[in-house]
Amino acid sequence: MITVRLLDFATEVVALRDLRMSILYPGLPQKKSFYPGDEDASHVGAFDPTGTLIGIASLFRCEDGSLQLRGMATSAEARGTGAGRDIVRFAEAFAAENKIPRLWCNARVSALGFYVKCGWQIEGTEFEVPDIGPHYIMVSTATDEKTGATE
Repeated sequence: MITVRLLDFATEVVALRDLRMSILYPGLPQKKSFYPGDEDASHVGAFDPTGTLIGIASLFRCEDGSLQLRGMATSAEARGTGAGRDIVRFAEAFAAENKIPRLWCNARVSALGFYVKCGWQIEGTEFEVPDIGPHYIMVSTATDEKTGATE
């Protein structure tokens, strides 16, 4: 069984950044795994039955009142286990509990299928993230349902 919970940034930051680095930024400078605002964000971790961290995401509150999901990563061994989906569902519940009407992310093109399976929708056109590649903004459709927000 996979367990998903908020991480304690002070004590689990190294594990968070190690997973970010190995999955999202292999071969790039270590500083890529340090996001501005990390100290103030909420960080989510998925753990396997042995307590090993197998998936992560960070939730950043934006000035417009929305919540951005960033740094979503699942270890290669955990792909297909539902860990990523569980992290997304946790983030959606977090947004709903905190009355945040919009949860979104900058999704790599390679991850579009995953987010679509989670019920997210593409918003806008493709854009390039330097050193990383093409992305789309994707928005959760669950947050509007859970918070009762309307557009």
